[in-house]
Amino acid sequence: MSKKLLIFVEALVIGLLVFFLTLTNALSGLDYMVTDKLYQIPRGINSKIKIIGIDEKTLDEYGPIQTWSRSTYAELLNILNQDDKSRPVLIGFDIVFSGNVDEGDSEFIEAVRQSGNVVLVNNLIYSKKFERDENGNLYYPVIDIVEPYGELKDTALIGYANVAQDTDGTVRRIIPSETLNGKSYQLFSKVMYDEYVRIMGLTPSDIPTDKSGRSIINYSGKPGDYEYISMADVLAGKIDARAFTGSVVFVGAYAPGMQDNFRVPNGGSKQMYGVEIHANIFQSYLENRFSVVGNVLLFSIITAVLAALLHIVIRKVRPWIAILILIGATVIEVVTVVSLNNRGLAFSIIYLPLFLLLSFVYSLGLHYLFEKARERKVLNAFRKYVAPEIVQEIAQKGDFEIKLGGENRDIAVLFVDIRGFTTMSEALEPEKVVEILNEYLSLTTKAIFDNKGTLDKFVGDATMAVFNSPFDLPDYEYKAVCAAMDIVKAGEALEKDLLEKYGRTVGFGVGVHCGPAVVGNVGCDFRMDFTAIGDTVNTSARLEANAKKGQVLISDVLYERLKDRIEVNEIGQIPLKGKSNGVMVYEVTGII
Repeated sequence: MSKKLLIFVEALVIGLLVFFLTLTNALSGLDYMVTDKLYQIPRGINSKIKIIGIDEKTLDEYGPIQTWSRSTYAELLNILNQDDKSRPVLIGFDIVFSGNVDEGDSEFIEAVRQSGNVVLVNNLIYSKKFERDENGNLYYPVIDIVEPYGELKDTALIGYANVAQDTDGTVRRIIPSETLNGKSYQLFSKVMYDEYVRIMGLTPSDIPTDKSGRSIINYSGKPGDYEYISMADVLAGKIDARAFTGSVVFVGAYAPGMQDNFRVPNGGSKQMYGVEIHANIFQSYLENRFSVVGNVLLFSIITAVLAALLHIVIRKVRPWIAILILIGATVIEVVTVVSLNNRGLAFSIIYLPLFLLLSFVYSLGLHYLFEKARERKVLNAFRKYVAPEIVQEIAQKGDFEIKLGGENRDIAVLFVDIRGFTTMSEALEPEKVVEILNEYLSLTTKAIFDNKGTLDKFVGDATMAVFNSPFDLPDYEYKAVCAAMDIVKAGEALEKDLLEKYGRTVGFGVGVHCGPAVVGNVGCDFRMDFTAIGDTVNTSARLEANAKKGQVLISDVLYERLKDRIEVNEIGQIPLKGKSNGVMVYEVTGII
């Protein structure tokens, strides 16, 4: 499969996955974590919304709430409404007053009737089995309702207190209206809002709902943000009733033990009491700040196409550009969806950034694997003609560039050839000849590698090596001569072994010269060799051709560089093929 086709297939797969996941919001838990942070930014609470909480202090003073007489609530209403000029606009009790308790029931009914600004709650009971409506949407039907006791339910407006929880137990949405036995019931906060706009002479807002009849709450405050007053302090007269003038007051549970606290999207690890959730919903009604899920199909298509196209781009550009694309696309999407949410349309947000991140990691992984494969290829190539230490140096430096072309370097070149090999090869079986040749090549290679040289090539029974190429080698002239002497010395042991095995011997003639040469890869794109070319190489070869068995010949140029470190016999000036003038030649007899 070609690279272009592979990238196209990858983009297609990513597009399909993004489309499916966005359409179904399959990773809703992760998406909620992100959208909660982005959509539920505190917007500031309305100071006219106040909460009178039945808190620990109140429970300590009045005992468990189920033991209270309803006259306690009647007393609270009388305190709040004692002055017509300073009374609250509305008082909402987030408490289900079901069943009769004592004679205080009648007091509370009368107090509610006299107040005329009270809203109460009932509680819906839902089936544990879901059903489908006429549009095929799943829902849990209402099967029963818990109403306030006796005449109380006919004395004030009533809304249901139930709040809707998502699959992770978080309250993000409202169901403004429910139906039981053909009768419609309204959410407590909705009833409070409708009554408030009636009293204030305002035009009610048209709140959007999705196909399931739900709306997403855009919370105004976090847990504890709304002004809260202990009910015990109000009843004890510690709070001036005028503090509630023109306010909308919510009365409800404000203690953990009353089990009316819920997870909310902006609460973190802290839960929010039901009465405070209704305060948030009421403010959202006032400010018309609900949102609904937008056209999921259209958004899924757009997101999928963007993910596929950006994957193609990421696969073709450099990693740092891919990072910029990833960051840029994420920022643009976040700004767009947050802006849409503020305008009433909510969308999932995680799938495009998530898959762009996966595309980046995948692309980076492929790039890494490709580079490692290329490195292995280069290292395997160098292992054939350089010492293991040099290969290790290449790996550590990461210098894996291999291309046609060369550079001018000053190098030392060593040539070595077997003396008497042709005569011996004619007298021995081919297998024996190859065996001897392999021993010789192993010997010369070891001497070259031990002295950090580079094995250039084998030419029949001749070996060529260079020093100070392809990497800088300190004291390369000296190491080249040492390698030559090591070869001659090892050859003496090989001579004895061959004499014992085959009754014949061979020897080595070595030539070493130094100077400028062109070194690099010579060949074509699909077949190349690393070598050295130039007069320095030719002179070294000519020296080797003139060397006798067991002799190491060097040029005067090399001698001048090493004369204090080697022992030599002067051979004199000899003519070399290809040179018009003779070259002063020395035989190396020892290393100092």
